[in-house]
Amino acid sequence: MQFLVIAFCISSNAVFAETMKDPALEYLPSLVSAVRIEGPLDFCGEAVPLENFEVRERLEKELLLALWNRPQVILWLKRASRYFPYIERTLAQHNMPEDLKYIAVVESALLPHAGSAKGALGYWQFMKHTGRGYGLTVDRNIDERRNFFASTRAAVAYLQDLHTLFASWTLAAAAYNLGEDRLQNEKDSQKVDSYYEFYLPLETQRYIFKIIAAKLIFSNPSRYGFHLREEDYYPPETFDRVKITLPGRTPLYLVAQASGTYFKQIKDLNPEIRGHELPHGTHVIAVPKGSGENFHSRFAGLSEKWRQEHKTHVYTVKKGDSLTTIAERFHVTLPALMAWNDLSPNRYIHPGEKLVIYR
Repeated sequence: MQFLVIAFCISSNAVFAETMKDPALEYLPSLVSAVRIEGPLDFCGEAVPLENFEVRERLEKELLLALWNRPQVILWLKRASRYFPYIERTLAQHNMPEDLKYIAVVESALLPHAGSAKGALGYWQFMKHTGRGYGLTVDRNIDERRNFFASTRAAVAYLQDLHTLFASWTLAAAAYNLGEDRLQNEKDSQKVDSYYEFYLPLETQRYIFKIIAAKLIFSNPSRYGFHLREEDYYPPETFDRVKITLPGRTPLYLVAQASGTYFKQIKDLNPEIRGHELPHGTHVIAVPKGSGENFHSRFAGLSEKWRQEHKTHVYTVKKGDSLTTIAERFHVTLPALMAWNDLSPNRYIHPGEKLVIYR
């Protein structure tokens, strides 16, 4: 038995030693050297007080946690080449520091459908009311929190307002996470002005350090063992924009057909479109590059044919009707009936109301 144990240990050590000779591992720095942060360091031009041991410890923790998830960091780096150029241009247009771009990395990992349990959504994790307050459309049909360009412009405007309120980009970023009213209340009650001296909820205590950790990694990826080639990065999406005015609800697949592509690509280019249809009104839609030139003539023919085949019926709600019974009567699905009439699941209908039904 002792011989078996010794043999196993020798074998295991041999395998470990052989693994350590893997050339790929030579590119990985030790964790100790990776978190050996050398000053001076700043966020948005505001000094990070690394001489404060607690500050250094908190930053090292977030840097280690980020580096622990190496596949995630690789995806950060690859996606950044797709999204950072527009964020950087928008920040520069408003004379705002470039470091603010890392907020989007921490908030959503640069993913349009990222969401939180509290209801925040999109690249910049706007809550509904905040997004609407900064000009984003958020309803049952369109959610511009998932539109990269619109939400970036809204986030830049919001951060600019927060900086005006707190006179500090670090506090503006903290307020972006916590909310300006809550941060102002903490500021009034604690009588401090530096983020690094605040006692805040744990998420906000970690927030700025996560952003700075992302900045450190992006500023020198090779130091942390990330060696990407030019072809490894994701290129920015290219597309044409078309403007259409619809008299009524229109299936999104008609947009795809008029663009010479498929439904999924239109959804991917326009993640703000929530369902399978566009409501009546005017919309600006992204379509594959090169398909915009003849789009309108193709779309006009397709949509006219579809409307001829799907006549509109206006039904007047009667006493005793429900959405379910009406859907069954006209042999349509309940979700379709609700979508055609912009009805929410908990909405009651009343006698005399008019409902649009496509047959």
